[in-house]
Amino acid sequence: MEVFDVIKEAFEETFGAADTQKYFSPGRVNLIGEHTDYNGGNVFPCAISLGTYALVAPRKDNMTRIYSMNMADKGVIEFKMNGLKYNRAYDWANYVAGTIATFEQAGHTATNGFDIVIYGTLPAGAGLSSSASLEVLTAVILNENFNFGLDMVEMVKLSQKAENEFVGMNCGIMDQFAVGMGKKDCAILLDCNTLKYRYSPIKLDDCAIVITNTNKPHSLVTSAYNERRQQCEHALKKVQAVKPELKAWGELTNEEFDKLAENISSPIERLRARHAVRENQRTLEAVAALENNDLEKFGQLMHDSHVSLRDDYDVTGIELDTLAELAWGVEGCIGSRMTGAGFGGSTVSIVKNSAIDEFKAKLEEGYTKKIGYAPSFYVADISQSTHKI
Repeated sequence: MEVFDVIKEAFEETFGAADTQKYFSPGRVNLIGEHTDYNGGNVFPCAISLGTYALVAPRKDNMTRIYSMNMADKGVIEFKMNGLKYNRAYDWANYVAGTIATFEQAGHTATNGFDIVIYGTLPAGAGLSSSASLEVLTAVILNENFNFGLDMVEMVKLSQKAENEFVGMNCGIMDQFAVGMGKKDCAILLDCNTLKYRYSPIKLDDCAIVITNTNKPHSLVTSAYNERRQQCEHALKKVQAVKPELKAWGELTNEEFDKLAENISSPIERLRARHAVRENQRTLEAVAALENNDLEKFGQLMHDSHVSLRDDYDVTGIELDTLAELAWGVEGCIGSRMTGAGFGGSTVSIVKNSAIDEFKAKLEEGYTKKIGYAPSFYVADISQSTHKI
């Protein structure tokens, strides 16, 4: 059976027969450029073929009823479409409710509710942006049904605002941007300071993108993510005291940062800022390498990125470090690093097709021996953005 046939069965069981609309919203993997988005730097993500499917039927009243096949134990979650506030009882559906509320605050008011069944192929807590996938999905459903006429960048900004202000996760714009602006077989070089972007074709030839999930879920809202952001902002203020024109870490070269670093009195904050600057420069170098078909250099920069996230930014942990170190030892693995915010989640690796079986076997054996349970593997295609089918 096709995926929507399965979802349709669940829809009719839950809500009864109805005329439905089909949507798909991808997840994302960031190839390089981690924790640079909220530091005004560059990122290099792509949308992936794993994502969130939805069957949607408009209702005549103001109620929305939403059900996730992945979280059947949560049952059907219901709310009115106007005046929404964060509610713990909404659980995962706060990402949907938050997007609806943010649209309303921006003057885009829904005039009816929906019955929605969700089915996700993104593992929750894997660092592949399941929350952004759900937010941008909701934005596109609202825009399509109420003819708001918003372009995708506006919807991306509203989706990010929902996560920042409604859910309370102080994320940068990368996740929503990659989900909403993804293009098949391309990654996006995005300057998060200016939102200037360009597509870069990904020609992996005889290689594939392999995502390895630690199976240690991370919860961004309760993790040290917001703390890292505050550390970078505090360090920036110290440097702005002597360089007031500086708006973000992404504006500095490595050499410029080294000259200014002594103004940051806290050694930990200095390390956090150093990562932000160096990771931004690494991202630009990595895109140039990829566009010059120098996969080997791209792989080395992925390695350096992980080391910086481990040593300067302290967001990896034993699970991610174990996966990365095992991957570096597999012949045929071009490069590997953690992807996403860290504290659990996944690594992204570029692996020769001929080495994928060996890669999986070696990582599963070594990781299980050290951590006590197995990782999961996903070979991802680069997908297009959120869309109605």
